[in-house]
Amino acid sequence: MTEGHGGDPTPRISTTRAPTTRGPARHERPVIDALGLDAARHGDRLLAAAVDLGVTRWAGYLEPLPEHLRDDEPTALRRTAMRARAAYGPKDSIRDALPADLTEPFLDAIDRLLRELNRSRG
Repeated sequence: MTEGHGGDPTPRISTTRAPTTRGPARHERPVIDALGLDAARHGDRLLAAAVDLGVTRWAGYLEPLPEHLRDDEPTALRRTAMRARAAYGPKDSIRDALPADLTEPFLDAIDRLLRELNRSRG
């Protein structure tokens, strides 16, 4: 406690935040970084195909994914990869709208990324 105006003791609250422990940054995990970049490249191709074919629903879904796959830190990268994986649902799948020669490599890249993220957890 420090003294405030008029000699009254008033507590001061720090406006700085204590550092949080989040684990290694993405650039410190080269395998994860490389897998994220690979998935992003496949995502770019899949997005371009969705736009070219006029599949606006999937284009909108895919649009933010490549950038996030390139830039997200590991915790956010896991969420992004799970969102990408969700496009392959049992009832509603991106496979029904876009060519397999694009959807399957993207799925493989996402699955490799998720496996590595899971492996690196502990």
